[in-house]
Amino acid sequence: MFFTYLRRELRRRRKASLVVASGLALGIALVIVVNSVSSGMGKAQDKVLQSLYGLGTDMTVTKAQAPTSSGSQGPRFRFDARSDDDDSKQSSDRVMVQGFTTLASSTVAEVADQKGVSSAVGGLSLNVFKVSGQFTRGQFQQNGGGGVFQRGGGTGQPEGEVKGGGADFGINQYTVFGTDVTKTALGPLSSSKITSGRTFRTTETNAKVAVADSAYAKQKKYKVGSTVTVKGTKFTVIGIATADSGDSAANLYIPLKQAQTLADQKNKVTTIYVKATDSQQIDSVKSAIQKNVSGTTVTTSADLAKTVSGSLSTASSLATKVGKWLSIAVLIAAFLVAGLLTSSAVSRRVREFGTLKALGWKSGRVTRQVVGEAIVNGLVGGALGIALGLAGAYAVTAVSPTLQAQLGGGSGGLGGAAFAGPGRQAAKTLEVALTAPVSVTTIALAVGLAVAGGLIAGAFGGWRASRLRPADALRRVE
Repeated sequence: MFFTYLRRELRRRRKASLVVASGLALGIALVIVVNSVSSGMGKAQDKVLQSLYGLGTDMTVTKAQAPTSSGSQGPRFRFDARSDDDDSKQSSDRVMVQGFTTLASSTVAEVADQKGVSSAVGGLSLNVFKVSGQFTRGQFQQNGGGGVFQRGGGTGQPEGEVKGGGADFGINQYTVFGTDVTKTALGPLSSSKITSGRTFRTTETNAKVAVADSAYAKQKKYKVGSTVTVKGTKFTVIGIATADSGDSAANLYIPLKQAQTLADQKNKVTTIYVKATDSQQIDSVKSAIQKNVSGTTVTTSADLAKTVSGSLSTASSLATKVGKWLSIAVLIAAFLVAGLLTSSAVSRRVREFGTLKALGWKSGRVTRQVVGEAIVNGLVGGALGIALGLAGAYAVTAVSPTLQAQLGGGSGGLGGAAFAGPGRQAAKTLEVALTAPVSVTTIALAVGLAVAGGLIAGAFGGWRASRLRPADALRRVE
């Protein structure tokens, strides 16, 4: 009887039911789109951070920055004097630690022993400056008059001037990352995919081998088997890596021991990459490391995400703040409209409910009938809302607007950003395409909102129906 009457009443009041369902559908669709876009923002931000942190890395540990005197640090280049008359070509490499601060390799074990740490691995970020060019000897040209000049009564010298000559030098700057080849699952290299050749073997801890970033390899025309010379040491390219985020953390990756030798930093690392046993305990792990490992700075992915600026940051802020409150406002409005429309519909069915009560229906049964109708309207609205939300999320993904993210200006040691002076990192601009993935959680939320909307509308109508008295109802005419 309940379902028969429910089906008949919904069919008889199709327009009113559709209005209630449509209002709920719009609110639910907006919630789905906003949640999906927010999720897409999070994924885009994670993609930006992958090139710095590496996949699976929860935090990085670096040496606490100490004040440095300006002008006291920086690359210096010296060239040997030549006594011959030939023009001389000269070249000089300078390998410098990124950020000028290092930690002892033993610190990696200290960090790994902290409670909540699943694994830790050290890496050494280097900047290489290669200056090469040629000195050209100038030519002395005597004046046409052939005169001589006297200086202090000494021997006369031909009068003339030196023309031409000088120096022409170019600077090639690139980054090198020393990676622990026994633990390649953590660190910047883990965010790149080997597209040619192979990655490091665990036995190549001190081998003269290198993995080149694909963009840098294309620029320098490197391929598997090519030879790269860094500060007089020749490395064989064994693989080409393509960064998932489109921007690599380093131009070249070499074994950690080789990097330490090139920089004269034996048993030193610049960054320790850490993975926590539980992603929910990252803050407590961070506190434990800072407390127990002195002289270090711990940066989580959430900390680094705060340094992201540009259109990605602006869009993320709008999605999380404006979008959230707009969704709440629309939902409240939709629920109120659904409740008021249901209550209004009950007031127009006074004679019907009065007759039912006169026939023996109790107030509870009438209330359940009204609530049942409202829940069905809510579920229909939920289905429509999910369909509209999926369509909106698909449209956002299909259009794929490109957002820019800027990282930089912070302290050193966050991975592989370009060198920008003592203890600083250069601004790094990345472009990412926005997507709007719809998760199962979002769909479940939409269903929950649909049921909640139906219950709220039913509560309004049921309360109104329960207050009807048969005698009063039968005296009214629709």
